[in-house]
Amino acid sequence: MSQATSSPLTVVLVHGAFADSSSWAGVIERLQGKGVRVVAAANPLRGISIDSAYVASLFDQIPGPVLAVGHSYGGAVISNAATRASNVVGLVYVAAFAPDEGERLGEVEAASKDSVLNTALVPHQYPTGNGAATEFSIDPAKAREAFAGDLSDAQAELIGTIQRPVSELGFSEPSGVPAWKTLPSWAVVATGDRAAGTDVVRAHAERAGADITEVEGSHVIMISQPQAVTQVIETAIAKVG
Repeated sequence: MSQATSSPLTVVLVHGAFADSSSWAGVIERLQGKGVRVVAAANPLRGISIDSAYVASLFDQIPGPVLAVGHSYGGAVISNAATRASNVVGLVYVAAFAPDEGERLGEVEAASKDSVLNTALVPHQYPTGNGAATEFSIDPAKAREAFAGDLSDAQAELIGTIQRPVSELGFSEPSGVPAWKTLPSWAVVATGDRAAGTDVVRAHAERAGADITEVEGSHVIMISQPQAVTQVIETAIAKVG
């Protein structure tokens, strides 16, 4: 029996831009409470090519099958990373992008009628081996409006304070061949998503042929509605595990 078939399934959670793995805390608690193996990936947020290569290497080092779950920008990362890994058996998109080959998230975002994220971004410079590059953070004063509309003011203020900036390359690099063309997919669409944009998330999920669950809430639906998100992940586990 191969290692892939003898090892249990692992759920790998990939956070999005402006976030870290703590955003999955409520989901992790519920999955682990039911005995599910969970790994929370530390998404570098340095661009599609860098981030997807990093996450693909993580997939490769996990024995057995992997269910990849991505939030927001993390959806683009798992779409690319899973193409490079032979053990990924399914994809779950949580208020997430699912770009097609050649698409750039900046252009996708600009076409959304529901998103206000671009009006909340603040550019910064960071050093690289070749000089400097641009990264973006969210104006903390606009974190609730653009990112966490169904959280309390205190929760939104905390998110605005602890956020991690994302490289401009996350928005400008073209996406590669997406894994959703060959893998079964599920999607949580937040009806009040003003970051990725409900319209964009829904359209991407439909194009990917995902099993769609719509949940009332903001872009950070895994924080405000962790049980609803966990249930979708459990549905996917029942199908592919």
